[in-house]
Amino acid sequence: MRTTRIAGAIAGLAVAALALTACNSGSPADPGGDAGAGEEETGALWEVATDVALEGSPTFDNMTERGKVIIGVKNDQPGLGYEDAATGERSGFDIGIAQWIAASLGFGEDQIEYQTIPSANREQAIVNGDIDYYVGTYSITDKRKEQIDFAGPYFITGQGLLVAADNTDINGPDDLAGKIVCSVTGSTPLQRIRDEFSPGDTVEYDTYSQCVEQLKAGSVDAITTDEAILAGYVAQDPDALKIAGEPFSEERYGVGLAKGDTVLQQHINDLFTNGGDVWQALFDLNLAPAGIQGTQPAVD
Repeated sequence: MRTTRIAGAIAGLAVAALALTACNSGSPADPGGDAGAGEEETGALWEVATDVALEGSPTFDNMTERGKVIIGVKNDQPGLGYEDAATGERSGFDIGIAQWIAASLGFGEDQIEYQTIPSANREQAIVNGDIDYYVGTYSITDKRKEQIDFAGPYFITGQGLLVAADNTDINGPDDLAGKIVCSVTGSTPLQRIRDEFSPGDTVEYDTYSQCVEQLKAGSVDAITTDEAILAGYVAQDPDALKIAGEPFSEERYGVGLAKGDTVLQQHINDLFTNGGDVWQALFDLNLAPAGIQGTQPAVD
């Protein structure tokens, strides 16, 4: 499965910023739940599971002992992982996925602690045990699997380019000669641009929102990352930003886990496999309004 842009659909659309309620989804026996249309509209997509037992999962044992789950996320990606600066509320597709997993493990929203972790620090946070799992546009790669494990994939997108709305010079990665390209430290898209294309220069920041600021200021010519991320920024400011060309890679998002915790990995994979209705509801709430289309991928 690939996700693709709907041509021209981004302009004028706002990313859905619906915060999901603590009435969360699916027990291990019925992880998909049976939420009706009315419940979906209010965010009640699932129930918090009870009497959960995951024998052999040290990560789950740690959650149970402390009485809460600690989840690594992003906070500056509209429609995916976003934190409102005024209210502190989190929203987006990845946040919904993170909450859904927590609910299936027996943890309500009031038992979730989010930690915003930059891309470059994700593996170390998991290895150190600082977080229980990570949900934040985390591409599954062989290099990362040397240190951690992944559940999923739960979403597939492709690498793209974000440019100023009036830019006519850049229509794809082959147009980057002499151009300054921005992305975040530790991201696979930045490394691909360096390895496979010939930009004039590259600039790194901790967050994509910093790159967006630089693009609007004219300090960089393009931003590269997954198109699903870029579409959220275009939806926020379609008069200033646009996506240039078509996706030129496949990025498979997974849930980052401690290496060797196959029990938790299987639990999450079973949740995804049996929870198509919940997945679709989360997608429709958070990504469809930004012009993204897609279907749930099969887990590995």
